Amino acid sequence: MKYCGLQKNKTISLSKVGLGCVTFGREIDESTSFKLLDHAFENGINWFDTAEGYGGGNAQLYRKNFLNVNDIREKTNLMSSSEIILGKWIKSRKCINNINICTKVSTGNSPDNIKRAIQASLERLKVNKVDIYKLHSPDNSVPLSESISALNDLVSSNLTKVIGCSNFKYSQLKESLEICKKFKYDRFEIIQNPFNLVAAEDKNTILPFCKNNKIFVTSYSPLAAGFLTGKYTQDKPFPKGSRFDIIPGHADIYFKEKNFQIAVNLKNLSKKYKIPLNKLALSWVFNTNLIDSVIIGARKISHIDNALSSMEFELDQQINQEIENIIS
Repeated sequence: MKYCGLQKNKTISLSKVGLGCVTFGREIDESTSFKLLDHAFENGINWFDTAEGYGGGNAQLYRKNFLNVNDIREKTNLMSSSEIILGKWIKSRKCINNINICTKVSTGNSPDNIKRAIQASLERLKVNKVDIYKLHSPDNSVPLSESISALNDLVSSNLTKVIGCSNFKYSQLKESLEICKKFKYDRFEIIQNPFNLVAAEDKNTILPFCKNNKIFVTSYSPLAAGFLTGKYTQDKPFPKGSRFDIIPGHADIYFKEKNFQIAVNLKNLSKKYKIPLNKLALSWVFNTNLIDSVIIGARKISHIDNALSSMEFELDQQINQEIENIIS
């Protein structure tokens, strides 16, 4: 396993692969989640990404509020089931000193809510602090300076070691550094944005900016929530229990004519070089030298093994150029 150090007061060493826990209680049950966590830990993955907004109940509520669909597709309708399951695993395995935990506030970035959210997350995770705490997404209803100030209070209170953000645009990340410089705040040391072959916009903006400013990059959704596995087509319904079945609204991000054409071209490239499609897509992300760690979601142990294998696989320069031609 490859590791990379995140420097903030003391070094946090994160494995090149991080296990995303979004599936826990949503697409897989607690027993399966434990098996995945055990396998990941035994194979050198030392950090786990979750959020207060990850849960079977959260996904069900999302469909009801935004899609007017009221049914149950999850393994549980428990709110924040991801943190709860991860917390149970940490306690049962007594491994808190050997792992790093990242969680996020998903319900709004006001100072009062940030304070409430981290306390609730710590209770569910059964820990007294987390290594990394992030804003899950921008919140235009709250001045960014107020959110950053509240996050700094968490660092001062020893509730987290490092603060960061997720799903921020280049302009928002740049603004955050300007605020921190002005008010002498601890800055965002880490960012978490989607990055894959059909969502590579950050490659020429946020990624080099982070490199120049020594901001640690943890990308997620390297297979575009499963879109790049080749199992989805425009004329077939989503497989039951799949990511797009649970969160149908996410299909709007990837289900576009251009992206389907990219997927077809990648499939042809996969056949040409006899490299599995998912390995081709994953390896391209791992070989992007501006990415420090890649978060992978999993429903099966094989998903973890595929990621670990892809991490070690170095794309031939010719293949990489052909991929670049496909997505350009």
